[in-house]
Parts: sequence; C-alpha cells; structure tokens
Amino acid sequence: MEKIYAIGDIHGRFDKLRALMDKIDIDYNNDILIFLGDYIDRGPQSFEVVKYLIELKKNQPKTIFLKGNHEEMFEKYVSGEDRMTYLFNGGQQTLDSYMSRPRDPDEPLIPPDHFEFFNSLRLYYETLNYIFVHAGLKKKVPLDKQKPEDLLWIRRKFIESKFDHGKQVVFGHTPLPEPLLMPNKIGIDTGAVYGNKLTCVRLPELVFYSS
Repeated sequence: MEKIYAIGDIHGRFDKLRALMDKIDIDYNNDILIFLGDYIDRGPQSFEVVKYLIELKKNQPKTIFLKGNHEEMFEKYVSGEDRMTYLFNGGQQTLDSYMSRPRDPDEPLIPPDHFEFFNSLRLYYETLNYIFVHAGLKKKVPLDKQKPEDLLWIRRKFIESKFDHGKQVVFGHTPLPEPLLMPNKIGIDTGAVYGNKLTCVRLPELVFYSS
C-alpha cells in the first residue's frame, strides 16, 4: 500500500532536515514524499537545504515540492518587485547563506539550478484522500479556483474553520507547538526555526516523526 510522507517548514535548518530524513522509513519505489514549502529564510543554512532538496529530486523523482510564502517573497526580492518585505522576514539569513558558500568570483550568487528548483514548485498537490498545501484553503472555493495568495498566506480563517473541503488538508505555514489534528485538516509546521522540532507525518497511519 502506498504511503505518503509530508514534511513541514524547514526554514534553513539543514541540521534538523538531515536528522529527520535519517528517521523516516520511506520506500522511495512505492511511497510519496511531499515537502510543504518554506525551505529558506530565518535559519542559517538555506543554501544547504535547497542543494540537498535538488539532489533528492534528481535521485527520487516521485518527491513533490510545494511552494511556500517565503519562496514567493524570494521571487519578488530577486525580481525587484518587493525587496524590503523579504528582508524583514528573514531573507537576509538566506542571502548570507548563499554569500558564505565557496564559489568562483564570476559565479552567480544563486546557482541556476536553484532558480530552476524555485520555479518548479507547485501551489498544491492532491491525492485520493488528501490535499497538500503550504498555508491552507479558503472555504467554499474549489481547489482549482483558489487564489495563490490564500494557498500561500492564509492563517486564522483556515485554521479556525470546520469547513469540509472534501478531503483532509495537510498544511504548514503556521507554527504550532505540536501537530494540529482536526477532522478536516492536519497542521505540521512545528516551528523548527524557532527552536522547536521539524515534523513529518506518515499517512494514512498518522505516524509522526520529528527532529
């Protein structure tokens, strides 16, 4: 039987990511691994996190990577559309991480394959029984009509809602001391970058791993 492993917000905590990956007993030939976004910012090793995920994607093509609001802010920083919001939300730690890596003087700060990774991120992923998304969903709106702004940024209106989206929604984005379990949703951002743990949930068994 196919199992699904979903991992919450990493935020540059490469140490916790590696420790967590050592704990999960995934069968890459049959199971699905889903990352819920926010790989970068605030933590000290965003470059190492993204580099690791790119290699994982090459070796395990069934792995799914979703987009977080911090990846959206990074895109707007790079394009020049909005630089200050990114820097105010932990972006400087990501820039420092990329600047401190060994590189040739003529090599770009952000490697091309990292840009390719960011550009490949999905807004959501749907299976028979679950919807995976970074932040959550707006009630009474079909999945394909949801706005990116809500998928990436929504908080209280989604978390407090008991609306049935037809499938259980697995999300990150809002840090909580422990995973949130409700009939209509599972929240697995447990604040790894704030000194708490990085969490993975295995479905459908509802087995949790943490580091």
